[in-house]
Formats: sequence, structure tokens, C-alpha cells
Amino acid sequence: MTLLTAITVLAISSSIAPPREADYWRIETLALPDSVVLEAGGILPLDDKRVMVCTRRGELWTITDAWTDKPTFTLSLDGLQEPMGLLAPEGTGKGKPIYVAQRGELTRLVDDDGDTKIDRVELVCDGWGISGNYHEYCFGPARDANGDLWVTLNRPFGEGPFGDKDWRGWAARITPDGVAHFDVAGLRSPCGVASSPDGEIFYSDNQGEWCPTNKLAVLKRGDFHGHPHGIESAKRKESNVEFPGVIPDGILMPAAAKSIPHLRLPAIWFPYDKMGKSASGFEWDTTKGKFGPFDGQVFVGDQHHAAVFRVALEKVNGEWQGACFPFRSGFRCGIVRVAFLPDGSLAVGETNRGWGSRGSKPWGLERCVWTGKVPFEVLTMSAQPDGFRLTFTQPVDLTSAADVASYSVSSYTYELHERYGSDEMDTKKLRVAKATVSADKLSVDLVVEGLRAAYVHELHADGVRDATGSPLLHADAYYTLNAIPIQR
Repeated sequence: MTLLTAITVLAISSSIAPPREADYWRIETLALPDSVVLEAGGILPLDDKRVMVCTRRGELWTITDAWTDKPTFTLSLDGLQEPMGLLAPEGTGKGKPIYVAQRGELTRLVDDDGDTKIDRVELVCDGWGISGNYHEYCFGPARDANGDLWVTLNRPFGEGPFGDKDWRGWAARITPDGVAHFDVAGLRSPCGVASSPDGEIFYSDNQGEWCPTNKLAVLKRGDFHGHPHGIESAKRKESNVEFPGVIPDGILMPAAAKSIPHLRLPAIWFPYDKMGKSASGFEWDTTKGKFGPFDGQVFVGDQHHAAVFRVALEKVNGEWQGACFPFRSGFRCGIVRVAFLPDGSLAVGETNRGWGSRGSKPWGLERCVWTGKVPFEVLTMSAQPDGFRLTFTQPVDLTSAADVASYSVSSYTYELHERYGSDEMDTKKLRVAKATVSADKLSVDLVVEGLRAAYVHELHADGVRDATGSPLLHADAYYTLNAIPIQR
């Protein structure tokens, strides 16, 4: 870029108002009656007008006309034990089963006459124990391609008055006959669990001991995800996970993946604070463009940041990996659950109980609505044998996008250890050697020297502009590179 060109770009950019998230996705807040404490643990859209919400206090509410001036609230059921998810795999309506994950069991709920009041509450499975510890949540369920239901079981934090119980920190697959199969171990605080459009089950976990930072990972039978709590259960005959032995305390994740049997690296690491502090519920965007240009991507809530982040996944050499991006901040409360509504908006269930949040309210239900305007964003970041391909939502300015000085890339990993969280370890600044813009100006191939497998690659594209001279709405991306593509 010549000095004259740089001055021209700077002059154009300085005359344009910076983009704002609210210009593209607005936040609408549900007005709550004083009598309703909506600490949302699960969201289930019923139809165009009604949504069902379960709360940490054990209530199940049906809300009609939620996003109008006069919403109505019907208490469909009370007395559940900290429900943390709702699922209706056969659709909703009279006689259709709704599944809810309670602390001690997976439960089937049925409204036989269609009056929104639950008529039958049936046990599906209670194959795991609880110690009485406050943090032994059960999240889910999610349904896989075979029709089995999955739940994730939080490990206790501290002592339990009823003694230690098996299967804490595990993911259980529950077959239609109500039998729990304990397929995955090594989870910490697995707040989110959901099915991909292809029926694969993913979960989110929270930074802490043995969990270096927040993550999103696929659940596969026999895998171990790094946390040793509950691993003694692998010695039981019901376990589908091989006992991994003693977990080394203080080892970089690339080395851990090579030395710990069946250790599964996450598809996405969310760098701490840069991309939230408490990853929670997530959903794939299958709205076919009703929510904007990110169809097929994953939207992840964060309880601390009161924000939603965006993830673009891809499979490389058989491994799930991809990039995470900032998306929308400014919600009124910490986000625990997200769910796409029939109109393509994203419902967001919130609570601050037990944890702090950037949001100032104690609980609530909001939704995120696309305004119809398309922001200038990095649409995807995909791995190449020699770097990354960036695609954009709008055509780029050729001069700025072809300038390697518009980009910076660094890589780092994390340490697996018993201490709470991990710093970014073994950090290196990488050289962007070349930036090639496609003919349609919708993508740029970056040649990046020194790619490292099993490392996060952090990108900043602050210098890139679109054809009008506007900067990116979000110039940052974080790619978890589990596998480098093979040169063909």
C-alpha cells in the first residue's frame, strides 16, 4: 500500500460512522409480571405464538404472545428439580412428549388434552446418582441421529452430604428403553448440549480446574475430555470409556493429546475473556437466512458476558475444528439457554443466580432479531495447507484486503492442570506472507508461516475495508487448528 493510498483509505474510513452490533441485530426484552421469576433453564418453541420455558426454581411456563404488548403466562407444571433443558423430538402439540432434564432424572411430560397444562409426568431414566452437592446439574437432553437422548452431568464442587456418586462429569446416552449408557468422561461443568443438523452431539464446558478455557466439543463414545473427576467410574462394567490412568498435572494440550488415552481435543477453544468466561447453551442456525447471513453456523451463549458468540465449524482430516467470532453483546442478564424461534429470531434465556454477569438484571427472556441489514463481517475462516481462507459477507476493498499489513496472526495453546484455568502458553507471532483476493472480492487466501496443529490461531484483520471504506463489524477471529489440511 502506497502512502497516498493509505492516506486516502484513512480519510474515507474516518468519515464513516463505525458499525454497531445494534444496527444489524436488535434485542427485545419480554415484559415479566412481578409474580414470575423466570430463571430460564430451558426454552422450547411451541408454535408461532407460544414458547415454553422451564426455570431453575422448578416451574414450567407457557408464554403466549411473548413479543407483544400483552403476553400471557400459564403455569403448566410446578415442582420440577432444577430443570436444565427441554426437548420435543416428535414435535409439539396435544399428546406429544416433552423431555426435561432434571437434577436426578430424565423425565417425559405429556399434555393429553392440549390445554398447555401437563397431565402426565413420567420417569424415563434415573441411572446416575446425586450427592446433594449444589452444583450437580443435569443438562439436556439432546437427540442424536439414532434417536437416543443425551444428558451431561456436572461434577460437584466441594463435598456432597450423601457421599461421592458415580458418573459425575460424564455424558450419558439414554436409549428408548430408558437405559443409561455412560459413553463419555472427563467433563467439568457441561452447561450446553445440543445436536448438530446431522445428529452429532456437541457440548460446551466452562473454564476451571483441568479445563484450561471454555470449549465446544463433540461427544463420541469412548472419549475422555480431560477432567479426572469421576474417572474411577470408568472401572465399572457399565462404562464405555477405557480408564485412562493417572492424568499428568501440568502438560501442554498438544502433548496431552498424544499421551493420554482417548483424549478428545475440543473443536473450539474460546479464549478466556476475549470470547466470554462461561460458555452455556448453543444452537445451530437452521433458519435458512431468517437470522442473517450465517446459516448453518453455531450460536453460543455466555453467562458471564451476557453475550452471544458465533462459531463456524469444519471437518479437516476427520477432526472437527473451526473459528469463533464475537457476535452480539449487551443482553440484560447472563445467558444460559438459546433457541431459535419459528420466525428466525433467537430466544435467549437468562439468569444471574449463583454467578455474576455483565448484565444487571437477575433473570429474564429476550430475543435477538435480525434487522435485515448485512454487516461487513468475516463469514468463515477455514484452514488451508499453508494458511487460512477468509470469506466475507460483503466484497472487500482490493487494496486493503491484499495488504499483508492489514492482518496479524499469533498462535498459542493451553496447559492441562489442576489449577483453575490456564494462561495462553507457548505464544508465537506468525508472519502473514501473502494475501490473495478472489476475483469476486468475497474471499482472501492468507499464507501464514508456522502453522501449528493443536494450537489456537488468533487473527486480527483491523486493516481490511469493504468497497465503501467501512471496517469490519468484528475484526477478530480465533481458529482452533486441530489438524492442518493435507496439500493436494
